[in-house]
Amino acid sequence: MTRHSPSESHTTLTRERTSVTFWGVRGSLAAPGEATRRIGGNTSCVEVRRGDASLIFDAGTGLRACGEALLREAPRDLHLLLSHLHWDHIQGFPFFGPAYVPGRPLMVHGPCEPEVLRETLETQMRAPNFPVRFADLRSAVSLWGTSPGLIKHVGDFCVRAEALNHPGGVFAYRVESDDAVVVYSTDHEHGTDADERLIALAKDADLLIYDAMYTPEEYRGEAGPSRVGWGHSTFEDAARVATAAGVKQLVLFHHDPSRSDDQVDALVDRARALFPCTLAAREGLRLHPGEGYPERHARVA
Repeated sequence: MTRHSPSESHTTLTRERTSVTFWGVRGSLAAPGEATRRIGGNTSCVEVRRGDASLIFDAGTGLRACGEALLREAPRDLHLLLSHLHWDHIQGFPFFGPAYVPGRPLMVHGPCEPEVLRETLETQMRAPNFPVRFADLRSAVSLWGTSPGLIKHVGDFCVRAEALNHPGGVFAYRVESDDAVVVYSTDHEHGTDADERLIALAKDADLLIYDAMYTPEEYRGEAGPSRVGWGHSTFEDAARVATAAGVKQLVLFHHDPSRSDDQVDALVDRARALFPCTLAAREGLRLHPGEGYPERHARVA
């Protein structure tokens, strides 16, 4: 597969088809460095686009590069959908360039009432934490609440949310267009009735993006402390959900910040023994769901 940088992906590939671009793929904490250079060290941010609409899922540190690319284009219909309000999923918002463009519409959808969403984003940008206040943003920001089962129509997309299992709560999203179905499911811990809701949400999807932060051994406590109750899943459960839902492609996401690129490679190999159409999310990866997939994420020297 030819590796495209995010900026190249935005300018050289057709916009008529649904595309998915990964801007941030780590969980909990940004992890820059040599050991994470190929996969990337930024926290969660995934863009789904078609036509003139971009749906941006989560506002981790990957949102900064996403915003820089968007500023190089003609204005788009921008919707930021947050899975939950933990710091690694919102900390990129103060650095999102389009939020500073005077009058530019920006719709932010949260898994809560708009008042709670506003308070969270405002608090993050208060002194002494940040020098620019939320109220000083120049764009036309509007805040919207989301609830489980609610269907929203955004451009060519139909979006539905479902509540899953994570401390403080989390939403997964199913995005449907004429040519693809994409499901974004991060920060979900398997083992509850929420699994069945996720399987139903992901039914026959072209692409399932799934939290696979731990190995089964890590999760059970055979390698370090038990991660049971920490709110995350494993590649093993990702494969189980993908199989049960009949999805075409599984993308492992929300990589542990301590996991090196080589360790992610090994995790993918193990996952493929359970669900062959599996790859790891990496920064700069762009997919067109339903058109076939690379056998492995590109290894960049």
